[in-house]
Amino acid sequence: MKPESAPPDEPVESLDRLLRLPDPLPPCTRDELLGLYRQMALIRRVEELAAKAYTQRKILGFCHLYIGQESVAVGAAASTSDDYWITAYRDHGHAMAKGVSARAMMAELFGKRTGASQGQGGSMHIFDKSVRFMGGYGIVGAHVPMANGIAWAARAREEERVCVCFFGDGAANQGAFFEALCLAELYRLPVVFICENNGYAMGTPLHRQSAVTDMSLRARGVGMTREQLAGWDVQRVRQRVAAARQHALSGQGPVLLEIVTYRYRGHSMSDPAKYRPAGELEQVRERNDPLTLTRRDLQKDHGLDDAAIEAVLASVEEEADDSWAFAESSAEPDPATLYDFVYAPQTTSLAADTDLSAARPQES
Repeated sequence: MKPESAPPDEPVESLDRLLRLPDPLPPCTRDELLGLYRQMALIRRVEELAAKAYTQRKILGFCHLYIGQESVAVGAAASTSDDYWITAYRDHGHAMAKGVSARAMMAELFGKRTGASQGQGGSMHIFDKSVRFMGGYGIVGAHVPMANGIAWAARAREEERVCVCFFGDGAANQGAFFEALCLAELYRLPVVFICENNGYAMGTPLHRQSAVTDMSLRARGVGMTREQLAGWDVQRVRQRVAAARQHALSGQGPVLLEIVTYRYRGHSMSDPAKYRPAGELEQVRERNDPLTLTRRDLQKDHGLDDAAIEAVLASVEEEADDSWAFAESSAEPDPATLYDFVYAPQTTSLAADTDLSAARPQES
């Protein structure tokens, strides 16, 4: 006789819930696709200048570049522009895709007062509440549970918004990641988890860090809806993130998307990436470069000629150069503001200057 607490008989296969929603958005117009192309090109050029600034010691500390992965952030932004985002330390591309300006981005990297985080965050901690970019975080996987809190708050406030949470393939093996997925599914939170699988956790290839190389399968352990897709095509990313958002907002629970991509630079600026097999990077760039593929689509599907595209790239170059000049000419942060963001402003009934010892009961 089966105990009353035993689960009902259910085939294991039924626990694998694939995202079956069709593409919910109309295809990109000419101008929309050109805008996505320009945003990807701007992110790449700003990142290239950031690499140059790092070698000149204008940028200090860690610096993790997003070159090669631009189609993921830009495609996701095209369908979640009004939603909350949170991400890890490779956050420059996400911040710009979400609406942080090139000027604010570069100034933050330079540690200047005009930066997105007033020069106090730096490369790994870009933050801009005005565009609902809730920050980059430097501890692997530690931000994934925070996505649950953001989504819970959005639902409590009855907002029609999800929290989009980006992380790498290495973070998908971290304990907080599993805990966050478990609770998100349990409470049907409106979260879209996006694993940007760029093939390497620092210098360790995926097949050497995980027996499971389809990271979307992590969803099966908690019964979460999932999908794996190639991330080179910005239009494909746009559609599938939109489908995941629609699912999450419907009350059916969160979605785990694994978007396969590739980073062209090392893990950080201090990493020469000598662990790559010979010819791997060149092969990926030749076959799957997001900018090259989008340029081909613009030419094939919308009839743009080289002159029109080169004009866009010229404007990108001008904006990127302007961000450098702006950052270099901006003021340093006032040292007096060093502790401004350590604690939230005092909002309790006890004033900041209250003598707390006077409020304690006297010993008898």
